[in-house]
Amino acid sequence: MTSSVPRVPVDTPGGTYEIHVGRGLLGRVGEIAVAACGARHFALVTDKTVGSLFADTVAGAIRATGARCDVIEIPPGESSKSWERAGEVLEALAGIGLDRSGAVVALGGGVVGDLAGFCAGVYMRGVGLVQVPTTLLGQVDSSVGGKTAVDLAAGKNLAGVFIQPTAVIADTATLTSLPDTEWRSGLAEVAKSAVLDGERFLAWLEGNAEAIVTREPAVIEEAVRTCVAFKARIVSNDERESGLREILNLGHTLGHAIEKVAGYGVVPHGIAVAEGMRFAATLAEGLVDAEPEFTVRQGRLMDALGLSAIDAVYDIEDIRAAISSDKKVREGSPRFVLAAAPGDIRVESVPDDVLMAGLIAFFGKEGEAQ
Repeated sequence: MTSSVPRVPVDTPGGTYEIHVGRGLLGRVGEIAVAACGARHFALVTDKTVGSLFADTVAGAIRATGARCDVIEIPPGESSKSWERAGEVLEALAGIGLDRSGAVVALGGGVVGDLAGFCAGVYMRGVGLVQVPTTLLGQVDSSVGGKTAVDLAAGKNLAGVFIQPTAVIADTATLTSLPDTEWRSGLAEVAKSAVLDGERFLAWLEGNAEAIVTREPAVIEEAVRTCVAFKARIVSNDERESGLREILNLGHTLGHAIEKVAGYGVVPHGIAVAEGMRFAATLAEGLVDAEPEFTVRQGRLMDALGLSAIDAVYDIEDIRAAISSDKKVREGSPRFVLAAAPGDIRVESVPDDVLMAGLIAFFGKEGEAQ
């Protein structure tokens, strides 16, 4: 069957695959997955919330091809992205008899994609992986590029593997079911991509912010396709984050620290990233000569997307300690992705005194450690 669905190719040393973007794709997951990886036994990993909505459709589509499909459900939420839960999923894969010719299908948001991908990467030293993201964040960012991980007590995403999927299937119709908080969380990654990609995408996003907030289908599909096409270009040039791909961490250094200090799951990932982008914009003024107007512009865009600044007070010493444990630290100094202008991106190591001064200025004296 010839597909008319837009597809974005990703070509890396770890694998070549396509990202399928469009409405009504869940019913074609079986057809696409079997064609992509050739498996005849699939383990469908999902959380209970997403599973109640879509698991029957996806499992049915896989079984319609004659392949076997076993469903493994996990509790929803960031707390499931843990070493302990990964062990349970791995035991479940062994329990259903999945062998090296089989594949894992990750149906859900970023937590499911990360956890299921991590398990696919380490089970029998690697089995096939098909990503079926059902959140905006998953569709525009986390399902593409092969980075998978679980959280440790010491920090977010500290245990992980690179495993490229054999296919990514982004059914934008699933996005209508997202609660507002999840929707806004994904919009932060869209804003991040626009700042990184350059003026054309950034201006488009500014002009279509209202349509995106109200979830107009055609605009959403264009946003998803643009984001994944941008990320595909980056990943194809730097699969394992040894250089260029590091720019995709814009907003994530402080964002991950906020998630850890607040308690994983308290502040949604995208909301924390938006706060991290605001902070990175202020650092960029002093470190890479970004114009203050660009900081204002980024803040205005995030406001238009419903990504208001976080109304919470954090102890700055706790934030600094969390940043220091981030996997992006090099030789004792945290690295921040800074935008001098749209598409003009630098990665800078930030000395502790500069970081502390920036945190105090950003969070205000209320957050200053006593």
